[in-house]
Amino acid sequence: MRTLIARLDSDGDVLLSGPAVRAAAAAGEVVFLCGPAGVQAAELLPGVTRIVEWECPWIANPAPDVRAFDIEAITALLRGIRADVALILTSFHQSPLPLALVLRLAGVPKIVARSVDYAGSLLDVRLRDDPDLPEAERALEVARAAGFTSSDSRLAVVEPPKTELSHPYVVVHPGATAPARTWSPDRWAKAVVALTAAGYRVVVTGGPAEAGLTEHVAGACGTDLGGRTSFRELAGVLAGADAVVVGNTGPAHLAAAVGTPVVSLFSPVVPAARWAPHGRHVLLGDQNAPCRGTRARECPVPGHPCLDLIDPAEVVAAVAEVTA
Repeated sequence: MRTLIARLDSDGDVLLSGPAVRAAAAAGEVVFLCGPAGVQAAELLPGVTRIVEWECPWIANPAPDVRAFDIEAITALLRGIRADVALILTSFHQSPLPLALVLRLAGVPKIVARSVDYAGSLLDVRLRDDPDLPEAERALEVARAAGFTSSDSRLAVVEPPKTELSHPYVVVHPGATAPARTWSPDRWAKAVVALTAAGYRVVVTGGPAEAGLTEHVAGACGTDLGGRTSFRELAGVLAGADAVVVGNTGPAHLAAAVGTPVVSLFSPVVPAARWAPHGRHVLLGDQNAPCRGTRARECPVPGHPCLDLIDPAEVVAAVAEVTA
């Protein structure tokens, strides 16, 4: 049995597909189709045999142009995989039907996805309901609908490398691809000072493009690792932490996958019922703020009140709670 699983957006989304991947992997080979922003997470998923990278023009943001040559190329590549079944994993605001058309033209005999729109002959199994379930469970339901049996919706990654950091420490991860989904930089910096004053050693993490941010946030109190770890190495740093303080972004799910409790500064631009971290966590942020459900990338409310009204002392208290 060869299963193609598609999740074409970012690292966090890919990590949340992990339970569906493991369910399919129990029955055979899994080929994972993902975008450039999800490759490093796909490399950490247990059960993935092969990764195919494709920048999908109806998922990626900013979106590339739709070009006939590119569509023909990915169709030919998918035809060569010879998958027995394909699972298209999407969020509630995404349609699986364009990819289903490509997969149908590639000769995939069975295609399973959630779709609120009529799918005609594009899908063999269509999950019509869109319950307010955690995203990992929603993906796992697609795998079950394809005939794979699993009740394990926990997140997991392959064993990360051991960190050389001395213990104990708390990780602060201030960055996010969407600014609306994280705290303002000065608030993060004040939280590092507050955590240090409370007796915690603070390690600040971030990607290569976030080095300026992490330097500002770490200040004179924190250890700045911004841009100095791969995604796999970041998993090791998170695994060694007592807690992770983070916005709604991929490392929140990576922390959950390695079993580290999370203090989540969660903006309600997307529903926490679906996107809050798995496992042990404390959720901070006004979930009834005016930005609720807008899916905004930039905060639509002056002052970013849903998060910036959080006092750093609340973060210190939440860290104490999850590490108790």
